[in-house]
Amino acid sequence: MTEPAAERKLFGTDGIRGEAGTFLSAELALSLGRAATASLEAARPQVLIVRDTRESGPMLESALAAGVAEAGGDALLGGVLPTPAAAILVRRLGLDLAAVVSASHNPYRDNGIKFFSAQGTKLGDAIEARIEAVLEAGPPPADAGHVRELEGGAEDYLRALESAFPLDLSGVKVALDCANGATHRVAPAIFERLGAEVEAIAVEPDGRNINAGCGSTHLDNVAAHVVSSGAAIGFAFDGDGDRVLAVDREGRTHDGDELIALLATGMAGRGELDGGVAVTVMSNYGFHRAMEEAGIEVAVTKVGDRYVLDELRRREWALGGEQSGHIIDTRFAATGDGIAAALATMRELDGRDLATVEAMDKLPQTLVNVEVADREAIAGATAVWDAVEREGTELEGRGRVLLRPSGTEPLVRVMAEAPTAEEADAVCKRLADLVRDELG
Repeated sequence: MTEPAAERKLFGTDGIRGEAGTFLSAELALSLGRAATASLEAARPQVLIVRDTRESGPMLESALAAGVAEAGGDALLGGVLPTPAAAILVRRLGLDLAAVVSASHNPYRDNGIKFFSAQGTKLGDAIEARIEAVLEAGPPPADAGHVRELEGGAEDYLRALESAFPLDLSGVKVALDCANGATHRVAPAIFERLGAEVEAIAVEPDGRNINAGCGSTHLDNVAAHVVSSGAAIGFAFDGDGDRVLAVDREGRTHDGDELIALLATGMAGRGELDGGVAVTVMSNYGFHRAMEEAGIEVAVTKVGDRYVLDELRRREWALGGEQSGHIIDTRFAATGDGIAAALATMRELDGRDLATVEAMDKLPQTLVNVEVADREAIAGATAVWDAVEREGTELEGRGRVLLRPSGTEPLVRVMAEAPTAEEADAVCKRLADLVRDELG
C-alpha cells in the first residue's frame, strides 16, 4: 500500500534530472562525466553518449564528453538516439559505459543524465554512490582522452530491431507519435522497413517542442489521428523513447499494464514466458486478477524500470515493466524500449485488431500528482498515512490506494483504484486534499 520515501541523493529514480542550465549545469555535467569515467576500472574507458532533441542537449553532451576526456576516457558521440539504443550499443560495441542526456517525458526546460553499464543495464545504487563519492572528492589526474563522433549508431540499432522482430507488416497502416523526440527518425524507419504504411506525427523537433502536447503523456493527438486516418493501430513514445502506449482503431488507449498482459498471456501460451512477470506497485489491480486467472506469477517492485529489471534478473525472468509504458524484454535489451515493445505488440496481435483483444479488465484508476514543497516530508505526515490506512481498509478486496513521493520531481503521487470511477475519484480527492493541506 505504501512505499518508503527515497533517500536524498544526487541520483534519483532514473538518473539525475532537473532544469537545464540551473540545477543541471554544464559544470555539473562535466563533473559527472569526469567522475563516472574515473569510477571505471578500464585503463582507457570508452564511453558512448547519446541524447534526445532538447535545445540544452548539445551543451550538456559537450560538457559530459569533456569530463570523460579529462578523466582519461574516450567519448563517442552517438547523436540523437533513443535511450534503449544506448543500452544496445554499449554492449554490442564492447564499450565500458553509456550516458544518455535526456529528461524523458519532462518539458524541454528540463534535462537529465543517466548511465548504462557495459552490460547495458542501468547503474545500481552502489555504483551511483561511488560516482557521487568521486564527484565530491575529485578524480585522480589522468592523461586526456579523445572526443569523436560515432558513425552508424542508428543503423546498428535498426538492425538489432529488425533481427529481433522479423515481421511482415505489409498492408498495415500504423500511426506513430514520436513526441518530437529521440524516436523521430528510427521509429518510422523500422516500421517502414517491415512493410507498414506509416503515419508519423510529432517528428519535427525544434529543441523546445519535445513532449509538448504530444507523445505518451498526451494521447489525444495520436488517438484522433488514428481515427481520422483509418490506421489499424497507433503508438505514442515519450521523449527519449524508452516507453510506449498504444491506441486502437477506435481511439481507445491501452497502457503499459494492458500491453504487458497481452505479451505475457501470449508468451505463456506458447511456452516462451520463462517464469512470470515483474511489475511495479502502480500496476492496475485488474492486471493482477488477469495474471492470476492465466496462472502467471507476478512479482511487484517499487516504481522505476531499474527495479523491475533487478527483479527480472534475480528471478531469471524475461518480461516486465510499468503501467507508464516502460516494457522490458531482457531477451532484447535490459531496459525499457518503446519501439521494441511496439513491435512486440504487433507480433503478438499477429493480424488481430487491438480493439477486440481484451487481455485484462482494467479497474477504474485515478491518479493525482500533488505539488509539495518537500516530497521527502511525506514520510513524517502521520495524518496522511492514517488516512491511507483507512481508505485502504475500506477498499480491501475491491481495490486499493497507493501514495508515494516522486523520485525526480517535487510531487506526491496519490492513486486510488475502485470498482467504479466515481469511488476512485472520491478516494483520490480526499487523500490529495489532505496531502495539500499537510505539505502544500
